[in-house]
Amino acid sequence: MSAPVLGGLPARHDVPVAGFTTLRVGGPARDLVEVRSTNELVEVVRALDAAHEPVLVLGGGSNVLVGDAGFDGTVVVVATRGVDQDVASCSGAVVNVAAGEPWDPFVALTVQNGWSGMEALSGIPGSVGATPIQNVGAYGAEVGQHVTTVRTLDRSTGKVRTLFAVECGFGYRTSVFKTQPGRFVVLDVTFQLRLGSLSAPVRYAELARVLGVEVGARVPAVEVREAVLALRGSKGMVLDDDDPDTWSAGSFFTNPVLDATAAATLPEGAPRYAQPDGRVKTSAAWLIEHAGIGRGWGDGPARVSTKHTLALTNRGSATAADVLALARSVRSAVQQTFGITLEPEPVLVGCAL
Repeated sequence: MSAPVLGGLPARHDVPVAGFTTLRVGGPARDLVEVRSTNELVEVVRALDAAHEPVLVLGGGSNVLVGDAGFDGTVVVVATRGVDQDVASCSGAVVNVAAGEPWDPFVALTVQNGWSGMEALSGIPGSVGATPIQNVGAYGAEVGQHVTTVRTLDRSTGKVRTLFAVECGFGYRTSVFKTQPGRFVVLDVTFQLRLGSLSAPVRYAELARVLGVEVGARVPAVEVREAVLALRGSKGMVLDDDDPDTWSAGSFFTNPVLDATAAATLPEGAPRYAQPDGRVKTSAAWLIEHAGIGRGWGDGPARVSTKHTLALTNRGSATAADVLALARSVRSAVQQTFGITLEPEPVLVGCAL
């Protein structure tokens, strides 16, 4: 495709997608273009849609697994930047963030500025624009708790559309952006945060133990951030370019949410977390470990992390096929042991389990 169709931006051809993902796997994109402004992002995607060109929008590439055949279309890498704030004592901090902003530096900024609420989401790789899609969450916090609006390009109409939080369909690791894949391109996200140096109430038991407080307590947000970074680091969930044991897509499987009948079949000792709708959430990591798959499991270039059984890692030379084969083995072990089918958390592009 010629450069003018891409809004005059230079396009590269046959670029390995692996270099744009945290798993470091994925075949070549037929074309790839990087956009650095919201206007460029809108114009490029509109032009590609008008030309009926397949499009894959990538942010930080932390929650995607692209197949070895690559992507027969145009990959649009979102490198937009910008953080605008409106701080008032009555409304707190209302912060509008461009989709391409790296997530963890933004979280660090909120803690530094005394904007409470994001600290438990420290250390998560990827970009701001990806977080509402998955309703990213960790240690008892979720992004959707603090989103007020998400501005998007609605590709079904070609128009820029702002969705309020109530329209986003936030749930456990899901949203309207995930349930209608490809329809919306996130342009920027607006968050509303409380003012103050204390954290949001600590909701996760493991984090509370590390902090030496009861669940529900509030402590200095900087202490929560430090504790979360340490916890994530101990589990290989903080990306380190020099450590292949962190080359992953984070948690590869979501925690199963079971109806009452299925939950009743869980063995004694299995974690059970009651949900508002009457269902029960259990731990994918617990299921994996008790199905006989431990940390470091595997003997190929793709292996279970030595630090956490939910992370499937590229030990340096893995292909997408290697990662998928490992994922199938893990899922099969859990299915055979407990009758529960684990669902992948990353978006699978050009491949399937």
